[in-house]
Amino acid sequence: MQETIRQEIREMKLGEKVRSLRQEQRLTLQALAEITGLSKPLLSQIENDQVIPPIATLLKIAKGLKVGIHYFFEEPGDRQKFVLTRGEPPLGSQRRPGKDAVQGYIYKPLAPGMNQKKVEPFLVEFENRAWDDSLFYSHEGAEFLYILDGELEFHYASEVMNLLPGDSVYYDSSEPHGYVSVGDMQARAVAVLYTKS
Repeated sequence: MQETIRQEIREMKLGEKVRSLRQEQRLTLQALAEITGLSKPLLSQIENDQVIPPIATLLKIAKGLKVGIHYFFEEPGDRQKFVLTRGEPPLGSQRRPGKDAVQGYIYKPLAPGMNQKKVEPFLVEFENRAWDDSLFYSHEGAEFLYILDGELEFHYASEVMNLLPGDSVYYDSSEPHGYVSVGDMQARAVAVLYTKS
């Protein structure tokens, strides 16, 4: 499942879209690094598809390039009024933590074929790992998480909450937040992200 999600994200060519938009705006990697507060090496790795950026990082890039986050998940000719995303087969016991889920999760856009969305929905799988503060992110907007499987340890500023299937949380994402999967089964959730464009 995780490898399928990674492959689908690679097929979206996020890095190519970042590079193309940056070059279109006549910005160097250094200039984009200064605008976003991200490191030049990280931006280079994203542009070369060596790193799948966490959503918070992609939001910083979108803001720096003056586009909505939806820009990275749509195709040029997308003009649909609705998007149907078919479900995937149930996950079996082959699930394992991803080697490159450095941000603690991997995500799959659930409505990639639509322009100018007000919200961006994702299917998110969280890595089983010990919490550390490097997993905190913050960005403009609000988020909603609905837990599907497993147990999720949700860190929000100084609070820690354990969420189980059926639990949900809605929060101001400008506060530092992060998550890790705990227990035997990897946690999965539907996440909905709202940002002002």
